Amino acid sequence: MQHSPLLDDLRTVIRTCPIIDNHAHNLLRPTELGTYAFETITTEAHGEALKDTFKSLSHIRAARQLRELYDCDAAASWDEIVTKRAQTLKDDSNGLIKRCLEGTHCILMDDGLDSDTVHEYDWHDQFTTSKTKRIVRIETVAQDLMEVLTSGEQSSWHEDNYESRDDDINRIWTQFKEAFLADIEAAISDPEVVGFKSVICYRTGLDIRPTNAETIESIRASFKEWVVSCRRGEYRLEHKGFNDALVELLLRSLSDSGKAKPVQFHTGLGDADIDLLLSNPAHLQPLIERYPTVPFVLLHSSYPYTREAGYLATVFKNVYLDIGEVFPMLSRDGQLSIVRQALELVPTSKLLWSTDGHWFPETYWLANKQFREVLEEVLVDYVHKEDLSASQAIDFVRDVMFNNSNDLYALGETLQIDTATTSSKAMSRGSADGRQLLENFLQREPAVEFVCIQWLDYMATTRTRILPIAEFSRLVEKDAGIGISRGNTGTLQNDAVTPACTPVGQMYVRPDLSTLRRTHAQHPLPSATVHAFFHDGPGQILPECPRGLLQRLLQWAKDEHDITFLVGFEIEVTFLRRVSGPSATFEPWTTNQAWSSLTDEQYGTSLPLLAEIVKALLGIGIAVQQFHTESGQGQYEFVLAPLPALEAVDTLLQARQVVQQLAASHGLRATLHPTPLHPPEREGAFFVAGVLAHLDAVCAFTLPEAASYGRVRDDAWMGGTWVAWGSQNRETPLRRVERGRWEVRCLDGLANMYLAVAALLGAGLLGLREGSGAAAGAGVKDCLQNPSQLTPEQREELGITRRLPPDIHTSLAALEQDGALAEVLGARLVGDYVAMKRAEQTMLGDMGEEERRVWLLERY
Repeated sequence: MQHSPLLDDLRTVIRTCPIIDNHAHNLLRPTELGTYAFETITTEAHGEALKDTFKSLSHIRAARQLRELYDCDAAASWDEIVTKRAQTLKDDSNGLIKRCLEGTHCILMDDGLDSDTVHEYDWHDQFTTSKTKRIVRIETVAQDLMEVLTSGEQSSWHEDNYESRDDDINRIWTQFKEAFLADIEAAISDPEVVGFKSVICYRTGLDIRPTNAETIESIRASFKEWVVSCRRGEYRLEHKGFNDALVELLLRSLSDSGKAKPVQFHTGLGDADIDLLLSNPAHLQPLIERYPTVPFVLLHSSYPYTREAGYLATVFKNVYLDIGEVFPMLSRDGQLSIVRQALELVPTSKLLWSTDGHWFPETYWLANKQFREVLEEVLVDYVHKEDLSASQAIDFVRDVMFNNSNDLYALGETLQIDTATTSSKAMSRGSADGRQLLENFLQREPAVEFVCIQWLDYMATTRTRILPIAEFSRLVEKDAGIGISRGNTGTLQNDAVTPACTPVGQMYVRPDLSTLRRTHAQHPLPSATVHAFFHDGPGQILPECPRGLLQRLLQWAKDEHDITFLVGFEIEVTFLRRVSGPSATFEPWTTNQAWSSLTDEQYGTSLPLLAEIVKALLGIGIAVQQFHTESGQGQYEFVLAPLPALEAVDTLLQARQVVQQLAASHGLRATLHPTPLHPPEREGAFFVAGVLAHLDAVCAFTLPEAASYGRVRDDAWMGGTWVAWGSQNRETPLRRVERGRWEVRCLDGLANMYLAVAALLGAGLLGLREGSGAAAGAGVKDCLQNPSQLTPEQREELGITRRLPPDIHTSLAALEQDGALAEVLGARLVGDYVAMKRAEQTMLGDMGEEERRVWLLERY
């Protein structure tokens, strides 16, 4: 599979997505750290069986990862790891906890596992982004209540006379039931409580039998057994019948309350006091069917019954599968198997993540680390096999790690993650690939002594750093970039500062070695050019990188819709002579010409230069399909061959440089200005791709200057003023040439083509996401006539209801208001672009008309 920026986005999201841990437990207080053996972090074994855990794959893997956590030597023994851990806790216990809980947004905490040795649930808030919420364990509630109810009667109540005191059993049952239901109702109303839990799986099994919990008759024997145990000070609740009734009381209360908070059930994996056969969640099916409005969460992957749990989560709307605890309790292969089994059948909207972290902060760290590793392996494999697109896999990660729990438990949290911000690892080649590409290039072009690293800023100004080949080779060897201030992206063509400019922060211009191209033979330096991405320090592409944005959107189109784009550019350029004098200006190079003409003046004056340009382009590998005169004075067009979209823009920029540099060698200025002379005869710039629905906002990128709107007029073969499309219609902004081939006419050479094409693609992808193509998305029909010549009624029938923006200010306002397009392109990029364009327009507005025209001609 080719390099995919969205696949890099997937990896980044897996590694960085904040986690809502939907089931975990309290950490031990510092004075209680020795209460439990640390090696239990990877096993449910206890006692003599615990001695063998050191030979398990799960323990060996965890030990290796803990060496990383504590910065131990790679060969450190378990005893050395434990010693280093003890020292770390002594030096900075909170620092260790903070590191272990890094990436945890909030914890839903079952605080009923232990109360004497652990911190309160809300103590953990200091280490998470959002506050910890409670999961109420009903068996603990029951045990605490019974301890209160029976503690004052020891002198009058003896085990040998229970059989004759049914009235006392009835009284205690009544008191217990009323108190228990009151506690449950209080928890249902308590905003700190987001769910309940039962460990009946541990106690009497999941084969919960229907009971009439309103009376004691059906459970008298089991309740009496428990009371006997309680009088001996043994409050553990493991009496079949009564345990079942307790669950029924909870479910009935939730069902009747109208506030059906989820109920978590321990299923599957547990320590030795569990009946493994009765831990199969399939036993819960009758109970699930009886309470369809109560959400059931099957905890701990139900291992080894993951498939059974997956079936229940698939066929019952109110059942969810938690894929926790097997991390870090199982080997890597076991974990991979669990995740794959869960995905065999279960919709991704029904899967939840939890660490089952307890007692030791490392249990959180290991679980999250191993889950992210395994999830990345599974999902990347699915993307490679095209079972999922990268975008679908990204949505899956966000849902399982955050959104599903957020919705199920009604937490009201906001997922703060932006693929464009945390996204793609370098789309430029890695150091090994880069070295090979450079080596191959220099074998073909041994005379190259310099490399021009280039990037296009928001104002469509090409910025350049020139490096001797030895220094460039060192840069490639280190897989590094040139450090510049992030504020450099916010300056205008003359380096004037705008509101988008900040002095804080560093970025790196990193070359994409796949774009290396030798400069033309007449260039004063024996050199090559290479295009670049903007990166942060760790090597991720920044959201404000125009080239990176286009690459990301192209990959989105491929992954989501299996669409690829060929883009063909026609360079429409006007050659001007500088006129010396008090106020320097320009005049056309040739005047005796018309569209596709070849006059004597052209033959003797322009043809030699045009031929020189085309030969130079062909000589450096840029294909030219044809070239010809346009109707404007001094105006000519070079038609480049269509290429994949990103390569097409890269090639366009390199070709423009050749045109302008060779023109300059003849004392001419080759400008891309849409209206360089007065009055313009006709203007045209031709591109492929796009849709109409967001065209008002797109024009802020495609028609980026006030001068651009001089060509937005009717009856001039310039694309007209109406938002419309038509087959072979040159009076519409979008001309359909043939199936799959479009010409965009509302675009000129002053645009940053990375941003312009990205905006067109982004608008088109939004249309596809909404289930329609460009024309249908805009509600406009094929217009086979000049829209300006139609009556209002005829335009209405074709869905032609609005005009293109009349000026750059209207386009910028439309871009600001187009939230959907801003989301696709990146809110920061759009905000900075709008701020810079407004600052630029203010600067240009302060100039006189002729000064402004010359200023732009000098730069474009």
